[in-house]
Amino acid sequence: MPNLLTDPNLQWILLGSMLLGLSTGVVGTFAYLRKQSLIGDTLAHAALPGICIAFMLTEVKSIGLFMIGAIVAGMIATVGIGWITRYSRIKPDAAMGIVLSVFFGLGIVLLTQIQHSSYGNQSGLDKFLFGQAASMTSEDVYTMASVAVVLVLVCALLYKEFKLISFDSGYGRGLGFSVTMLEQLLLWLVTVAVVVGIQAVGVVLVAALLITPAVSARYWTDRLGVMAALSGLFGALSGAAGTWVSAGTEQLPTGPLSVLTATAVFVFSVLFGPRRGIVSKLLRRRAAKREWAAEERGASL
Repeated sequence: MPNLLTDPNLQWILLGSMLLGLSTGVVGTFAYLRKQSLIGDTLAHAALPGICIAFMLTEVKSIGLFMIGAIVAGMIATVGIGWITRYSRIKPDAAMGIVLSVFFGLGIVLLTQIQHSSYGNQSGLDKFLFGQAASMTSEDVYTMASVAVVLVLVCALLYKEFKLISFDSGYGRGLGFSVTMLEQLLLWLVTVAVVVGIQAVGVVLVAALLITPAVSARYWTDRLGVMAALSGLFGALSGAAGTWVSAGTEQLPTGPLSVLTATAVFVFSVLFGPRRGIVSKLLRRRAAKREWAAEERGASL
């Protein structure tokens, strides 16, 4: 079994996966509270044609260029969602489904075109569908680290503003805040977090790493700050656990294992959360029944 403490490649993968889980967990908290869980899935699938177009224009496999293409495609997707909901009677969730289908279909067409063309460097480009954390290099990790720091810092600096639009955007508009600009900024942060995660998890699974830690954290606290911190922690632990399990087995990808770990944390939270967990509710119900029975016995005496 490879040793995470001595294998430099595994150390880069571990660091990259933890940074990915941290940044997506923090940003995903606000997306979850704004009931935009589907937006991560939409942006992840919308990024695929951006990645393909960036490769077709440059014929170079560069994570930096792919990020630019994916971010541009994600921005176009968010504008498309806004345009559809603003100028039609289609609801936001249906608009997201439409944009997801169109962009992902276009991405598959472009990916097929690349694979059947004369491009000499297209091998492995389809790994962005399901992710390939093992292919991360030190340069990729540096990029992910920089992006993760920026995402967390922006969320920390604009914590009060994001909290306001997450719970009562109308009140924020009444206070004079540019709610539309803040909503677009939050969508941009989600887009960047999704694009960063595609390298490790792929377009199919990155939405799960964006939302699952936030949902898990919700079972442990009622305070937004604590929830965001726990969500980032759960995401980082999921990335670390996925890397560790993947290092000890053959042909098991890190990304899907990280998502499965995040799902296991979610199941544990559902069962044992201090207030909303199933076990906690059963224990409180049993204690209430015992207290009621004791009061009945005392009254009968």
